[in-house]
Amino acid sequence: MSDTANGVLLVDKPVGPTSHDVVAKVRRKLGTRKVGHAGTLDPGASGLLMICVGNATRLLEYFTSADKSYTGTVVFGIGTDTDDAAGSVTRQASAAHLTFADLRKAAEAFLGVTMQTVPAYSAVHIDGVRAYELARKGETVALPERKIHVSHFELADFRAEGECCSASFSVTCSKGTYVRALCRDLGERLGVPAHMATLRRTAVGSARLADAVALEAWLACENPEAFLRDPLLYLDGYPIWHPSAGVLSRLANGQTVRCMDELSGAEAGQIVLIVHAGAIAAVGEVQSLEPTLIRPKKVFWKKG
Repeated sequence: MSDTANGVLLVDKPVGPTSHDVVAKVRRKLGTRKVGHAGTLDPGASGLLMICVGNATRLLEYFTSADKSYTGTVVFGIGTDTDDAAGSVTRQASAAHLTFADLRKAAEAFLGVTMQTVPAYSAVHIDGVRAYELARKGETVALPERKIHVSHFELADFRAEGECCSASFSVTCSKGTYVRALCRDLGERLGVPAHMATLRRTAVGSARLADAVALEAWLACENPEAFLRDPLLYLDGYPIWHPSAGVLSRLANGQTVRCMDELSGAEAGQIVLIVHAGAIAAVGEVQSLEPTLIRPKKVFWKKG
C-alpha cells in the first residue's frame, strides 16, 4: 500500500482494543500514517468506528461534529467510579421498587438541550491534568459541565434482577455526550445509583453500523483499499456548490470568490462543500450574503 490511499473506512470495532489501537492497525495494513478516527470508542464499547484515511483526514472535524447513535444496557442499583461496568462499585441501593414506566418517564427529562457533568474518569483536562489521572490518585475535584443535546432516548427490555433492575436503551446525542454519564444521571433522577453495562455505537451522522466491516475480517482481507468510501457520502447537511475549473483555480490560490449560484440553507459562517467531477474539491466558508462570497478553508483540487 502507499500514501495514495484515500477515503472513509467504516469499521465494526470489537470490545477490547482502544480506538487508537484500531487506528494503528489500519496504518500498518494500509502502509500510511495519514489515518485518524472521528470519535473515540472506549475499550469496553463496540460498534461503528469511522476512520479517515489520506486526504480524508483533513475532513475529520466535520465528521466528529455529527450526532452519534448507540444501543446499550443500563443497570440500576449499582454505581461505579467510572459510571460503567469497567469500574469499581462505589454505591449500592435497592432498585426493586422501580417499574418500566418509572424509567421511561425519567428518560424523557433528558431529551433536548441539558447540562451534563463529565465523568471523573474522563480525558477532560482540569488545570492541565486529565480528569482520570486525578481520579486514580483519589483526588476529588470540581468536574466541568457540558451542554449536550439528546434527540432520542428510549428504554426497552426491562428486567428485575433481585435488588437491581436493568433495561436496554437506544440514544442519539450530540458530540461530547458521555453515554455512561447519561446512565448515571438517569439513576440519580430515579433516586438510585446506576451504571452503563454495555455500549455499542450504531451510527455517526449518516454512516451506519450495518455498512461497517468487522475489524478482524478487514485486517485479513487481500484488498483493504476496496473498503474505502467517498467522504462525500457522509457529509450530508452541508450546502454543495459546483463551480467551474476557473473558479476552483482561484480558490486553490487562496482567493475569496463570488458564488453566483443559489446555495440552499447557506448563511454567513456556513461551511460549503465545493464539488468538482463528483468529488470534494474544497471546503469553503460563506463570508457574506448578497453577494455570496466564499472563502477557501481546505483545498484538495489540483489543476491537471
